[in-house]
Amino acid sequence: MTFSIVARHGNAYGVAVASKFLAVGALVPAAETGIGALATQAWANLAYRPQGLAMLRSGASPADTVAALLAADDGRVHRQLGVVGPESAVSWTGEECLPWAGGVAGPDYAIQGNILTGPEVVADIEAAWLSSAELPFAERLLTALAAGDAAGGDSRGRQSAALYVVEPGKGVGGWGDTSHDLRVEDHADPVGELRRLIALHEVLHGTPDPATLLPLDGELADEVGALLAALGYDDLDRWAGVENLEGRLVEGRIDPLVLDHLRTAAAG
Repeated sequence: MTFSIVARHGNAYGVAVASKFLAVGALVPAAETGIGALATQAWANLAYRPQGLAMLRSGASPADTVAALLAADDGRVHRQLGVVGPESAVSWTGEECLPWAGGVAGPDYAIQGNILTGPEVVADIEAAWLSSAELPFAERLLTALAAGDAAGGDSRGRQSAALYVVEPGKGVGGWGDTSHDLRVEDHADPVGELRRLIALHEVLHGTPDPATLLPLDGELADEVGALLAALGYDDLDRWAGVENLEGRLVEGRIDPLVLDHLRTAAAG
């Protein structure tokens, strides 16, 4: 009922998943900084998530983790599982998963899917992953997922999608390690909606590029002051706080993204 990619990029781990199933992000992905990530799907065994991470935390390899989880599970023929650790990855598909079902793994990724339109879904996810190493990790995961969706995805249709990424110190506002936890629960185009959400996430929670910052003086300072006044504010910090853009403020300069947002808000 699902297709997913579990992957590692440097110190980051993540899962991107889509399905003709309500709220797939609440069931499939799990990840922990410095430990690994996994996706449990098909007839998902939710106990795999805490148990799998505990095994990886203890030093077990992905292969040993998968073997141990399956050995203790009488329903293993119905399970599908992808696990990635610091040095390797494994994808496993039970023989009674509904067709088409299968997966593939490389050193830093595991891709799997069931009830798919065909093997091209997994193949295209892998090709997109391998050809997009230059992208930021979250965007790379989404690009791979979108390739599988474009190839046909779940043969029953589309409903939900999710992106979960952990990286040391990259939580929102610098708190924690969860950099992305985005879910589309019920939507006609969940992967497309997930792409919109990741772009919005970057606006609200990304950090400014120092090379693009503009000096906040002269005519630009006058313009910003006038725009703020039109919106009923006398302080950029207060307006940015209301708009959830405070993380993009830099003393004496302004992020072009913040400036564009301010201009749009005043024009509206």
